[in-house]
Amino acid sequence: MESSLSMEAGNERYKMQFASEGYTIVRGLLSEPEVGEIKETFMEMHRQGPIPGYFAPVSAEESGGDILKQFPRVMHPHRFNELAKRYMLHPDIMNVLEDLLEEEPIAAQSMFYFKPPGARGQALHQDNFYLKVQPGTCIAAWAAIDPSDEENGGIMLVPGSHRLYIECPHLADPSISFSKEEVNVPEGMKVIPTRLNAGDVLFFNGSVIHGSYPNRSANRFRRSFICHYAGISARQIGQFYNPLYTRDGQLLELEGNPDSGPCGSEFGTPAEAH
Repeated sequence: MESSLSMEAGNERYKMQFASEGYTIVRGLLSEPEVGEIKETFMEMHRQGPIPGYFAPVSAEESGGDILKQFPRVMHPHRFNELAKRYMLHPDIMNVLEDLLEEEPIAAQSMFYFKPPGARGQALHQDNFYLKVQPGTCIAAWAAIDPSDEENGGIMLVPGSHRLYIECPHLADPSISFSKEEVNVPEGMKVIPTRLNAGDVLFFNGSVIHGSYPNRSANRFRRSFICHYAGISARQIGQFYNPLYTRDGQLLELEGNPDSGPCGSEFGTPAEAH
């Protein structure tokens, strides 16, 4: 078992990287059985078919050759699935968030991405463009359910971009991105890849520019369970994310901002849905 002294040193290291670069990776935060439980739950959900309002897969015949229509992301699974809610409020994830936020975290959103071979990526963006947390910003916990790297469309991010304002996006290239909004990499900054093993969790600030490229592997999924959080001092959030949850599962309603929507609005949705 890791000593309390080494655990404290690790926590300080994560906090220092998060403060200086806007992100940090906690390796092996989820155990192998936990990863397996999440994977099987969502693969069974896919086998069972659509869940109105949250998950709308279609058959291969109906997909028009777009694999993401067969394997779309699952939105807000914590609202209808107890396992998703339990992992959104996972004590170890909440503890890291409390260290990084320096206050009690509250949970706003959960998502599951299948990202099978051939799937498009998600253009570079900033999460708080969508969540609109005020004051402060949101923070993401991106849990790798499969190994994730450049080949299968792992997360790319821009270190230091957490110090930037929310940028005004332009229209992304629909041939490589399923989402519409894209921001430029600021001059003097660069995009770097993250390489994650199953069970690793990537935490990043809501202003960090990040995204992913298409899954160009022959047979590797890049499944991930992603949740967004704010600090307890937040007073406003996009209405799409209400109600939030405290770490003990209590509902919490913030002042709603109606000009918001899912994190990454998809091509084919109304232009005003951010």
